Amino acid sequence: MPESTSSRQPVRPFIYATTTSRSLMFSHGEIQSRMWTKDPYALNLEYTRIMMGFLLLNPEPRRIAMVGLGGGSLAKFCYRYLPSARIDVFEINPHVIALRDSFLVPDDDDRFAVIQGDGAELIQKHKDEYDAILVDGYDINGIPAQLTSDGFYDGCFGALAAGGLMVCNFHALNFNYRRYLGRIRQRFAGSVIEVSDTSLAHRIVFACKGDQLKRRTGLPARRPEAMSADLWSRVAPGLWPLLD
Repeated sequence: MPESTSSRQPVRPFIYATTTSRSLMFSHGEIQSRMWTKDPYALNLEYTRIMMGFLLLNPEPRRIAMVGLGGGSLAKFCYRYLPSARIDVFEINPHVIALRDSFLVPDDDDRFAVIQGDGAELIQKHKDEYDAILVDGYDINGIPAQLTSDGFYDGCFGALAAGGLMVCNFHALNFNYRRYLGRIRQRFAGSVIEVSDTSLAHRIVFACKGDQLKRRTGLPARRPEAMSADLWSRVAPGLWPLLD
């Protein structure tokens, strides 16, 4: 998918429902987020389970930022299974936020907030705060240009606490992907790994504010002691690519 620009008016997404699922879509050609109606907190799409791989390095994050709400899969999951974490979700499209109840996204409270605004701008307001920043911001035209700029990656680096991780989801066929990856590698001094899902449709990039990812040997092959067995069972299948 190409880059999109923030100058366009936000597109109204729609919900596609079946007997077993509910999906958020901007067009009939691609699902942005999908929820099982019988297990609404599950991570339905494989790439979301891979993105949770940051828990291998920090099973008990204190603060998490998310750029892009979508159908709220990652937000809901972290809210339920990481009860000690405070979660800020930045979403630019008010029409996406308006559907939060349809996808059972929690109400704002003292540890969870959905904030309307451009994540590329909002992240600049934070310094040395977040243990993880999950970037999964898309619109009908693809990934917005401001979420792939040097300035954005500088802002994410500055907003991360020491040892924190930025995790970005890219479409594998995006012809600018290598350019984006080069920007990330430069800003994070090479402490970066990239992982594909089994369909090869997504590339997940992990970048660490520290040296932990310069070698994969620091990633535990078993459930970290601080991670509950229930949480591990829900994300483990998505983590195997990180351990290859």
